Amino acid sequence: MPFTLELPSGTVLTQSRAGADARIYAVRREQTALVMIYAGPASQFPVYDGQVVQAGGRASIVVTEGGRRLALEHLFKRPSSPEEIHVWVSAAEGADRDLGERIAQSVDAR
Repeated sequence: MPFTLELPSGTVLTQSRAGADARIYAVRREQTALVMIYAGPASQFPVYDGQVVQAGGRASIVVTEGGRRLALEHLFKRPSSPEEIHVWVSAAEGADRDLGERIAQSVDAR
């Protein structure tokens, strides 16, 4: 895999093909997708509207929800294939959204 991440107990990482040079990964807890990760030549970053913050070798989209700032999306650009690693929180609300954000923050490009 072109990235590392922390998978909490009770979550799994699945992979599917998104084209000849691209893969989609999903971090799930039971039937709920918490985080999606695209690794390929051209992502659709950004998915969310928010403030773009450059830090830690990635661009992140930060939003304010319920008085809290959440980093819901990240984009790593690499000089080799896959050129982009796009990570976004897909869980909609509550504890799943909080867990999804924590997992997404743990992703790092190799």
